Amino acid sequence: MPVGRTLYGGSPYLGVYLKASDRAALAPSAVPKAVVQDVERLLGVPVLKTHLLDTEVVGAFVALNSHGLVIGEEPGDDDREVLASVGPVTVVRQRQNALGNNVLANDHGALVHPEFSPEAVARIGHALHVPAVKGTIAGLGTVGMAGIATNKGVVVHPKATDSEVESLRQLFGVPVHRSTANFGVPIVGACLVANSRGLLVGRPTTPVEIVHLQEGLQILD
Repeated sequence: MPVGRTLYGGSPYLGVYLKASDRAALAPSAVPKAVVQDVERLLGVPVLKTHLLDTEVVGAFVALNSHGLVIGEEPGDDDREVLASVGPVTVVRQRQNALGNNVLANDHGALVHPEFSPEAVARIGHALHVPAVKGTIAGLGTVGMAGIATNKGVVVHPKATDSEVESLRQLFGVPVHRSTANFGVPIVGACLVANSRGLLVGRPTTPVEIVHLQEGLQILD
């Protein structure tokens, strides 16, 4: 089954540290070997390590899909080389520079924090080769934390409104499902890393939540 549970250094918030597309996964340089093995086995992509912005929370600072990736600050030469092996790198500077927390994307669309400038939204869409629009999930602008999107499905905060869910379905071109993870945590994007092949979620996630996540992301046994 392409589904697993683990911790990252004792933390169940895997999405804060890791980010994946159907081409590759990005992780901090200090990522535990067991986590690398789980990601490569379940998601079927290589894990590339980076010192991006001298932080461990790589997942919070990178938004990506199969076409490219966006970050909020200029990377060093070594990190740019690593990131470029995933796809073209675009720097989009905004006050909310944790783009992984503020952009939700798959290969069909991107949802962006409503306080981003129109120019930033356009750059994000151009970088990821998708339509990009401003919006919220459950009224939250931190859409990358409030949801997780792949090319097969989207899972969002359980308090996402019907109008938000319908807008997401049209933007991303896949079914949208509400769920929690990590034993009731609503900001599902912070709790797991996933792509079209599999998902890895925090260890506290219950069997019922895993079923909902599988259904929402269309990851079947």
